[in-house]
Amino acid sequence: MKIAIIHDWLVTYAGAERVLEQMLKVYPNAELYSLIDFIQQKDRSFILNKEVKTSFIQKLPKVKTKYRSYLPLMPLAIEQFDLSYYDVVISSSHAVAKGVITGPDQLHICMCYSPIRYAWDLQHQYLRESNLEHGIKSWLAKWVLHKIRIWDLRTANGVDNFIAISDFIGRRIKKVYRRGSVTIYPPVYTSDFFYDENIKEDFYFTSSRMVPYKKIDLIVETFTHKFPNKKLIVGGDGPDYEKIKRIAGENITFLGYQDFNVLKNHLMKAKAFIFAAEEDFGIAPLEAQACGTPVIAFGKGGALETICGLDSVKPTGVFFQKQTIESLASSILCFEQNQHKITPQFCIDNAQRFSDERFREEFKNFVDSKYSDWRSL
Repeated sequence: MKIAIIHDWLVTYAGAERVLEQMLKVYPNAELYSLIDFIQQKDRSFILNKEVKTSFIQKLPKVKTKYRSYLPLMPLAIEQFDLSYYDVVISSSHAVAKGVITGPDQLHICMCYSPIRYAWDLQHQYLRESNLEHGIKSWLAKWVLHKIRIWDLRTANGVDNFIAISDFIGRRIKKVYRRGSVTIYPPVYTSDFFYDENIKEDFYFTSSRMVPYKKIDLIVETFTHKFPNKKLIVGGDGPDYEKIKRIAGENITFLGYQDFNVLKNHLMKAKAFIFAAEEDFGIAPLEAQACGTPVIAFGKGGALETICGLDSVKPTGVFFQKQTIESLASSILCFEQNQHKITPQFCIDNAQRFSDERFREEFKNFVDSKYSDWRSL
């Protein structure tokens, strides 16, 4: 089986890149394509130090930092890859990778992290957070997104099988493309974490890139105004870092950007991890659970599939229903009243359902099965 894997863009190592890493472990001989590749030489082990075939966007001005500005060109760029040599094409797609052109004698499987979020149901949120609700730039952005939607829907027809990263994304695929999908949850490196009851401390912890939809400001405001006597530690940085820091009370400590070991140490020590975003999947709450740490999470999106609420036989966290200070504050009080029901072992056992070994097995079985079916046609 000659395999090509095509990834949207390679600029960092985040959730989608974790999935790509495991795909390449399953199929180490696969050839790798991406619109752009700016991964430094010392950080390329997750792609097995492979040579990456890139598009013409790689050579455009300021693309290393402004690559998202080239979104209008990305559909054209992705269609220029000639993948006719391969039996199987696997697109690793949250933007345009699934739009690669394949022929009738090729099997195209899409690992779909989401249909393009900012072009579909999150368009209005994206425009609002980008200050693009009014004016000429707003109309230009809306026109581009309109064209992207038309292209995105057309190219869904070129995918033979969709894999969704959660049932939540499966519903989005069904809504946007009117296609079915199979859910294979992304890998969580559960073996990197462990529980140690002797180091637990009395603080809450949250960590994220500080952008609006992550709702770190909501968490900070809640502890500032509702729980001035409870300690919150916040990890991560981003565009909203200074703005959020200015609204914080004295009970809140900001770590800024930290490496993995520092974040892991805080996850292990924390009383609970707080997660206020509506995510497609959400790895951070599972990393917390792998440490035996409960999660207080917004009850929408992928969190409903990765956290067991208090109504479960083996609860691992508490949900709040609205992204408001009052709702989050109520869930924190609920957690403190019911904390005895959530055991570290419940959390660890739940996290193990999402291990990287499990992902590799499910992914390989799916691809091999679909390839076998395709060969028999």
